[in-house]
Amino acid sequence: MTASKLPFVFVNMALSADGKIATANRTVTSFGSARDLRHLYELRATADAILCGARTIEQSGALLDNGGDVFRRQRLRRGLAAFPVRILVSGKGSIDPAAPIFQHRFSPIIILTTEHTPARQMRQLRQLADAVKVCGPREINFPAALRWLRAQWPIQRLLSEGGGELNDALFRAGLVDEIHLTICPKIFGGRQAPTIADGTGFAHLNEAANFKIKSIRAHNAELFTILSRRNSGK
Repeated sequence: MTASKLPFVFVNMALSADGKIATANRTVTSFGSARDLRHLYELRATADAILCGARTIEQSGALLDNGGDVFRRQRLRRGLAAFPVRILVSGKGSIDPAAPIFQHRFSPIIILTTEHTPARQMRQLRQLADAVKVCGPREINFPAALRWLRAQWPIQRLLSEGGGELNDALFRAGLVDEIHLTICPKIFGGRQAPTIADGTGFAHLNEAANFKIKSIRAHNAELFTILSRRNSGK
């Protein structure tokens, strides 16, 4: 498949020094500095759309907004819409209809799901979202989903904000072009604490997603790093 048929996919995550993106009980999911939050909105201001797992949305209460007037103006100068398209992922369609994101209709909401979603749940999803796309029988076919997003909306730059299982699926599908990591000087520990890539993972070292360091810079106590894909098969 050619690059022109898929969006440029980049991941943004803050993580502790031991590689966790939340505490073991998932009650602490936001722990970066004010600079890290600004960095998040700066990245959003370059994206046509934001991709996020349904559970992450429910736990964080995120709206996936543009961050306010400063970042709205940045988007408009780049020729983007004032707000990013918001894309939620749920293989079984289990999304809380009372989640705050559905109460704020400032930009389209798209839900990616599978045939495993019950008919009653599917009807509810179609009431909640501007579009619902079935992308596979039991697991989401992300290459097909991204081709559809590029062709139908069209989305050229897609920002993934997790969680770990969504990121893992993107890594395993070979779809991630760039990773932005903010490393915070905290240790969470815990076997159950989520990382940037949970889920199935890679069984063998030679199968691992391979990246190179593009930049590292320190700001106060945090490290802001960018990793770029070594060999893109997109």
